[in-house]
Amino acid sequence: MRGFMLFLLSMLTGWTVYGQTRSVQGMLKDDKNRVIAGATVKLTSKLDSMTAGSNMAGIFTFDKIKADTFKITVSNLGFERFEKEFGFPKGEVKYIIPSLTLQQNSQMLEEVVVDGVPTVVVKSDTLEYTMKDLKLRDGSVAEDALKKLQGVEVDKDGNVTAQGESVKRVRINGKDFFGGDVKTATQNLPANIIQKMQIIDDYGDMANITGNKNGDSEKVLNIQIDPKYNQGHMTTLRAGYGTEDRYQATGMWMGMREGEQISVLGNLNNTNAPLFDFNTTGGGARRGQGGGGRRGGGMFGGSDGLTKIGSIGLNFRKDFSDKLTAYGSYSYSHSNNTTLSQRYIVNATPGRTQADSVDANSNTIGGNHRFEANVEWKPTAKDYIKIVPQFGYDDGNNNSITNSITYLSNVLDNKQELTTGTNSTAPRFGISGLYNRKLNDNGRNLFFNFNYNNAKTDKDVNQILDRYISDPSNINQPMSNIYQRTVQDALNKSWNAGASVNYTEPLSKNGKLEVTYDFNKNKYDNNISQKGYDKDSSSIENAFENAKLNLDYNYDYAFTTHKIGANYLFSNDKVTYSVGVAGQPSQLRGSAINSGEIIPISRNNMNWMPIARFEYKFSRQSNLSVNYSGSPTEPSVSQILPYNLSTSSTNIVYGNANLNPEFNHDLKLRFRKNDFQKGNNFFVFLNGSLADNKIVSLNKSYYGPIQKDPTTGKIDSALISETRYLNETGDRPYAINSFYHYGKSWKEKTFNVMLMGGISVNKTIGYSSIDENDNIGQKNVARNFVLTQGLMFRYNPSENLEINPGVRYQFTHTENSLLQRNSDIQTWTPTLIGSYNILKNTIFGADLSKSFNQGYGQGLSSNPFIINTYVEQRFLKDQRGTLRLQAFDLLNQQTNLSRTVDGFLTTDSRTNRLGRYFMVLFTYKFQKFAMGNPEGENRFPGGMRPPRM
Repeated sequence: MRGFMLFLLSMLTGWTVYGQTRSVQGMLKDDKNRVIAGATVKLTSKLDSMTAGSNMAGIFTFDKIKADTFKITVSNLGFERFEKEFGFPKGEVKYIIPSLTLQQNSQMLEEVVVDGVPTVVVKSDTLEYTMKDLKLRDGSVAEDALKKLQGVEVDKDGNVTAQGESVKRVRINGKDFFGGDVKTATQNLPANIIQKMQIIDDYGDMANITGNKNGDSEKVLNIQIDPKYNQGHMTTLRAGYGTEDRYQATGMWMGMREGEQISVLGNLNNTNAPLFDFNTTGGGARRGQGGGGRRGGGMFGGSDGLTKIGSIGLNFRKDFSDKLTAYGSYSYSHSNNTTLSQRYIVNATPGRTQADSVDANSNTIGGNHRFEANVEWKPTAKDYIKIVPQFGYDDGNNNSITNSITYLSNVLDNKQELTTGTNSTAPRFGISGLYNRKLNDNGRNLFFNFNYNNAKTDKDVNQILDRYISDPSNINQPMSNIYQRTVQDALNKSWNAGASVNYTEPLSKNGKLEVTYDFNKNKYDNNISQKGYDKDSSSIENAFENAKLNLDYNYDYAFTTHKIGANYLFSNDKVTYSVGVAGQPSQLRGSAINSGEIIPISRNNMNWMPIARFEYKFSRQSNLSVNYSGSPTEPSVSQILPYNLSTSSTNIVYGNANLNPEFNHDLKLRFRKNDFQKGNNFFVFLNGSLADNKIVSLNKSYYGPIQKDPTTGKIDSALISETRYLNETGDRPYAINSFYHYGKSWKEKTFNVMLMGGISVNKTIGYSSIDENDNIGQKNVARNFVLTQGLMFRYNPSENLEINPGVRYQFTHTENSLLQRNSDIQTWTPTLIGSYNILKNTIFGADLSKSFNQGYGQGLSSNPFIINTYVEQRFLKDQRGTLRLQAFDLLNQQTNLSRTVDGFLTTDSRTNRLGRYFMVLFTYKFQKFAMGNPEGENRFPGGMRPPRM
């Protein structure tokens, strides 16, 4: 820690230290003698390390150079990397290098040139957008720029979707920013210092280093900072207060110089505006592996409920040399969330229909810590090493009260109140690494990576069930009362370790052989103990409750896989494909122990799968790709433990020690056709998945003995819900989903039209019974069909006016084979978003949306009309100050309505969200760069985004 603090101190105190040295100037051209603007140029020597960008005339300049000899490195998407050594002529203090010529990259698909500057570049796995031509309002952040890119959407919660797929990670200059946290970067980074944005289909470190793609890709956003702004700093401070005691206080400082960057962010508010997403952790050096050490679901509930948040974070990067780089981040957040929810649940099974009306009040308080670092080292031109340590710690407590009323075939069965208190801590740590060795210049390569992750969750649960049971045969009889209190202590430990080796041997100019081996092991060790008590705080010991509420279990098991494969890779200007086969044996081993009884868990499975990937380039801007992948998934802890883990004797869950792992087959098809010169953009994708040995649920609902009156000897029965698990071997569930997007722009992007939509079809399987002793049940096949369609229009003649009308439609149809029961939901959502400069420094903006919902359950229908608006005035020197009056949800109709269908169960939900308030916000922003402020001194600098409208 002491060394780390000294490192940070050296960065903070060294921004203004410059030596007295010489200067270099040069010009970049392509092989057709055209100037190259926007390229990244790096000068390195034993005493220097600096980066610049080529300007509109292709010229780059370096000042204050210390060494006599130096190396110039030039990189730009679409051109081969350029490297060359130079030396100062004797006695010269200013050296003008002869023009440097860059060679076109043979893998480039298309470069569209407008006014001599590339605006969109298309590569096989990358779409690169240049920010120069976007009509952005002064003070915009990265998120505002993303909204103007063809094929990219940003929803009201800040989630980014590109080409129909969610963007999972963000990088700045190729390195993870705050662990890849998308919203932290897009909502805080000023747009006016960004040179380019890249949307990348990322296949992981091995593909980036070797070019060999395995598995599925994930969408990554890479933000390139304009090199001339890589030396300086920027500051944003914001404070606001409003009605309903709403408050907002945020701050950001980012400093940059050659090879170094440090950012500090802080946030305090009660307007549901989190600074960090703790569900995002850095990719590490080995991605996509399951098991221990991986963080579970988020502790804090997004936009639902009312949340008070306090956060602070630090992100750093330092290039010690052109061979050694270190970067990483630390984030902390404390949150207090209160959520009110209503649910209407229908469980329609043969012979019985159960309807539950549920109201819940939940409060969650907790904190999250997240730290990760990356060290990249290139000891030689042929060797590359990366090490990634990670650490996290979560703690929290939740208190909730849930009231419900249950009807069976429209007759009252029971009323109950469930009070739950939970406290938990969850530390985790991990390390991953990789090593790559280029064995020759013809493509022979050896790649190795590894990971180890460890996690532990310690949880205490105190739950009270108070249920009043009605006697439908005698409605005048008083309801009998069931009271049960359970105290549970659970300690769950898990770890995951894995390693892989990849060897590539070139066979011809376009072909090579790839051999891979992958090992992965997930290990679980869990202990759970529980005691049940009655109203008098006496332990429940009678025959009915003892087996269900008093328990002491120990269970540990491990899931191990070995994957061995070989495939042939071929690539030329038109076709790229990979064909081969892989075998993957898997082993499930462990035991469950209860009161000395040991139940062994032992499974062996063998899966064979093809290795298949195909890409065809119809033209420079049109291509088709197809990819198959397969993967096994082990049962969860609750699914495999063959004991009752319930905290209530009316809601029982039994695992199954005889479960086999699932195996999922996934097929992805993508087609893209662009004509950026004419303003056209079209893409479509189709994904399909098929499951073998799918783990499905058996849901039983029956009356059973629940308690015995010690005075009268009467035995009360109650409605009991029981869940068990089994493998589906007679049928295969599947999921198919598609999405398309068509965009058209004309008149220099003044007018834009976007048409998008998709269809998804899902088949799920479940079993049901109303017989307590039936462990097979009746099979139900549920089919779900979802149609989505959207039409958006943008009118953006200048930075001073933007109007975005649109409409979205969604239709959901669900049917069940067992009961022939169908369900239909429709939602229409017209929207209008716009902003206008009333005066030069006075802006008016509004965001309107109206929802029309049909088909939801009783009492939950809602058609909210949401109106958000603001007026903003800029002032002070260089317009560094902003005063904003904003109104949120003017009609006070904000709510969240949703439906989920799972076999026999249909659940309609509504939760509270932040309601109407008014707020006054003051913002101060300042930027200072060695090359001058972006777009001149009068341009209002960007910075941290105000609370989401």
